[in-house]
Amino acid sequence: MEQYDVGIIGSGPAGLAAAIEIEKNGLSQIIIERENRPGGILKQCIHDGFGLHRFKERLSGPEYAERFLTEVINKKIPIYKNTFVTEIKKDKDGFVLTLVNSDKSIFETHVKALILANGCRERTAKQVFIHGTRPSGVYTAGTAQYFVNISGYLPCKKCVILGSGDIGLIMARRLTLEGAEVCGVYEAKSMPSGLTRNIAQCLNDFDIPLHLSSTVTKIHGNERVEAVTVQKVDGHFNPIDGTEEVIECDGLILSVGLIPENELAKSLGVQMDYHTKGPIVNQRLMTNVKGVFSCGNALHVNDLVDYVSESAEIAARGAVKHIKKQDREEQINVLFDDSKFLYIVPQKINIKDLDEDIIFYFRSKEIVKDAVVKIKAGDVEIFKRKYPSIKPPEMECACLNIKDIDFSTENQITFEMKI
Repeated sequence: MEQYDVGIIGSGPAGLAAAIEIEKNGLSQIIIERENRPGGILKQCIHDGFGLHRFKERLSGPEYAERFLTEVINKKIPIYKNTFVTEIKKDKDGFVLTLVNSDKSIFETHVKALILANGCRERTAKQVFIHGTRPSGVYTAGTAQYFVNISGYLPCKKCVILGSGDIGLIMARRLTLEGAEVCGVYEAKSMPSGLTRNIAQCLNDFDIPLHLSSTVTKIHGNERVEAVTVQKVDGHFNPIDGTEEVIECDGLILSVGLIPENELAKSLGVQMDYHTKGPIVNQRLMTNVKGVFSCGNALHVNDLVDYVSESAEIAARGAVKHIKKQDREEQINVLFDDSKFLYIVPQKINIKDLDEDIIFYFRSKEIVKDAVVKIKAGDVEIFKRKYPSIKPPEMECACLNIKDIDFSTENQITFEMKI
């Protein structure tokens, strides 16, 4: 059985960044990737806008991934491609991974720590309960993106896009550039789900209409999509009778949200946060299962790849400390008002393992102007910052300087938002 210090599941932006950070600390590692090429979803994201925070440049997805992949290759970090994890078992010294690929068939690998960097998946028509048959022409936005950017196929000539997530907005522009007609983007919420810049660059610049508080309620067609029915919805997302409109089209593109891939985490008994749909972690991004770390979109869905890489490096440093037995555990909870915040990560703070500043990632529940976010340890204010505008689609960060902060097991960490 092969032995490594760290096993990394996934070779997207999170897995590659984690691997480089692990290598800096001189530990052995293995990256496990189910596809035949590393890079994750970035391989098909040929638009620019990546790397603005980290590299101060506008890179395409492949360009961003290449910078990390080149370093991984130069450092000779092993990657098992076309390899699937079928089972993970915890033992006293770490974890036994059962792997499958065409070269070695079924085999096992032992690691002392595990970093889950296996990204997220798209919600489908089944998960949003659209009535109708199952004709061809219904795609998730990521699948449509793969067909156009990787395979070179145009999946439809006239389409409706359901959901205003970033991938859907980007595909509205991409399909238009390839000659397809995008009838409109329909969003059940009263506000867009994607970044403001994507609304401007992908819809407004191409005169593609955005219909808020509207959804697709039925798909028409047997062999192929022939039309869809759209309706207005009320404040509880219930369709409003009398607002039905049938739109003829040959394609329906779904951009209705992303879900962290968490099956492997659940199989290990990792506790999940119902707000993020990902694991509950401390500031080292370690889960309740010692030695298991989560990062990137497997932890919570990020807007920017720069934050994915950042969280991967935090998880990698946590894995190094765990293997070197430099971490001690005494955790307190991070509390927040879920009427004002959608979520906050990390959800716990290990007060016995504080040697670097703590980065919190959070989203607001509503659009808030001139919001003041405060963090308190017990009754003591330890962070305060004014945000000119906070929007649910745009994740925010708060960096907590731990110097001179007196953490105590009696003091929970509390997030507050004042308007």
